[in-house]
Amino acid sequence: MLDTLSLASHGPVIPVIVIQRLQDAVPLAEALVAGGVKVLEVTLRTPVALQAMEAMAKVPGAIVGAGTLRTPQDVLNAKNAGCQFGVSPGFTEALAASCQQHGLPLLPGVSTASEVMQANAAGYGFLKLFPAVAVGGVNLLKALAGPFPDVAFCPTGGITPETAPQFLKLPNVKVCGGSWLTPQDAVDAGDWARITQLAREASALRS
Repeated sequence: MLDTLSLASHGPVIPVIVIQRLQDAVPLAEALVAGGVKVLEVTLRTPVALQAMEAMAKVPGAIVGAGTLRTPQDVLNAKNAGCQFGVSPGFTEALAASCQQHGLPLLPGVSTASEVMQANAAGYGFLKLFPAVAVGGVNLLKALAGPFPDVAFCPTGGITPETAPQFLKLPNVKVCGGSWLTPQDAVDAGDWARITQLAREASALRS
């Protein structure tokens, strides 16, 4: 089973993807992989999300995960769609138990020290800080490093290409999540070359 921390070895940014039209799924995944971005978080926020995950999981080089996992049913659906990992906005023991039951590695979301402790107690040491900027961003991550020196983070939410380097230089940040790699206007226009270029720029963010 995939170790979620290994996702960081594929590049400094995990795109947070919202698929509105199923026909965009495969060319979007191909464009990101062509730009060096292999780890793709597809959110469960649209009616076609699961079908999109299933299609993208077959793209050579793509490592597809399901974002916005909230219930055990979401976990089962993601696993059945061929996802290799899951990401949740928050943490519950029921969700963690379901991921363990179905063999789906989880990157659970936290936003407070108490939630970090709850996730830690369940065996998770690599966590998603969400919504990163809204809950304190770089300053919060610096503060969490003191009591939690053994915890690594993937901050997601409100991060831009301009601010990503500030997050990535923190010792407890292994990778960050961002929606800027897949702007809706580029997807709607089928401008896959632009998305490949954004992926290349994101891949070069960690110097």
